[in-house]
Amino acid sequence: MLGAEALPESLRSWFRDRGVQRVLQTYASADAGSIAYETETDGVLNPGMVLDEDVILEIVRPGSGEPVAPGDIGEVVVTLFNADYPLIRFATGDMSALLADAPPSTCGRTNLRIKGWMGRADQTTKVRAMFVHPSQVANIARRYPEILKARLVVSGRMANDVMTLHCEVAAPLAPARAEAIVHSIREVTKLRGELRFERPGALPDDGKLIDDVRDYR
Repeated sequence: MLGAEALPESLRSWFRDRGVQRVLQTYASADAGSIAYETETDGVLNPGMVLDEDVILEIVRPGSGEPVAPGDIGEVVVTLFNADYPLIRFATGDMSALLADAPPSTCGRTNLRIKGWMGRADQTTKVRAMFVHPSQVANIARRYPEILKARLVVSGRMANDVMTLHCEVAAPLAPARAEAIVHSIREVTKLRGELRFERPGALPDDGKLIDDVRDYR
């Protein structure tokens, strides 16, 4: 039973190749303790990780705390009513997703299952010597009900940074409304940014609010 860091399939295979045939992992944190764990049935690993019975778990959009749709990737937030060390909506900084509509594990445990560790939620990046945070992107999107989902893409190379806010909208926005969003980008981040509208569902469901695609070569 392994913990403390991610267990990619390559590392699991490395252990098996060296005689450790039963390799399972736990998902935990120093503050919360055990959050979820893998199980197996008749030697076969079951999909996902079973949530610990004492944990209330939420999957939220990084930077906003708003729940994502079941199955979507977001930040793991846990609540523990531990009398000695209670935690209320503790943001772990880890990304995961619920196994939406999945039947109970064949191991016999009946609690919810998550997909396991899927990266870190902290997408803070530096643009033209200024830090830009996911919470700022969420702040901009909250100001405009027309924005269904937002994602800030940072592109360019060699200090020629270009910051573009991609917004999913159901219908075209009036020019004045678009200008207001551009103004909000400047007001919130203290940086100039461009705006691009996308159709609903066009942005990936990977939990990212900031995507740094700059060419550092």
